[in-house]
Amino acid sequence: MDATTAARASLADYLADSQDVLRRTREAGLEGAMDRAVAVIADALGAGRPLLVAGNGGSMADALHIAGELTARFLLERRGLPVIALGANSSTLTAWSNDVGYASHLAREVEAYGTAGGVLLAISTSGNSPNIVSAAETARANAMTVIGLTGEGGGRLAPLCDILIAAPSRFTPMIQQAHQALYHYLCLHVEAALA
Repeated sequence: MDATTAARASLADYLADSQDVLRRTREAGLEGAMDRAVAVIADALGAGRPLLVAGNGGSMADALHIAGELTARFLLERRGLPVIALGANSSTLTAWSNDVGYASHLAREVEAYGTAGGVLLAISTSGNSPNIVSAAETARANAMTVIGLTGEGGGRLAPLCDILIAAPSRFTPMIQQAHQALYHYLCLHVEAALA
């Protein structure tokens, strides 16, 4: 599906495409990557090391959603977890972007909040967002595990990831729908491991 096709689709057709991307996600063989991501995140959080989550636009909203679910709670009563959505501090975002550049603002926050043994969850539907790629490079340089949540192929982010979870689509809205199901699963199992 592309933007023109989507704009002409009936609700039934659009929902059928949504079901199709979820079916293809189910069949994509992501279980191993998801299990590794859960284990790495649970181990880091259990040791008090942070999970940093980064995205742009809708993926930034997803980063905030994930941070909210794990810092507060998803389904279970448990202690709060050190999960930070990067870019959420508008003063830091605008100061760094104005004085230095937007492409490195997330990398700067990884430098500030990241620790060796911590985790960066980098969300980019294309895998090519310069600020997400830069954040991943900085995380790797600081001995953090990088988990990529992308669309098909993973883009420039893929080779920087220790774990790549790529939704089988190149259409942003469908990738984001698959991402929501995947990160809800991630939150469910991370929480269960730590509750």
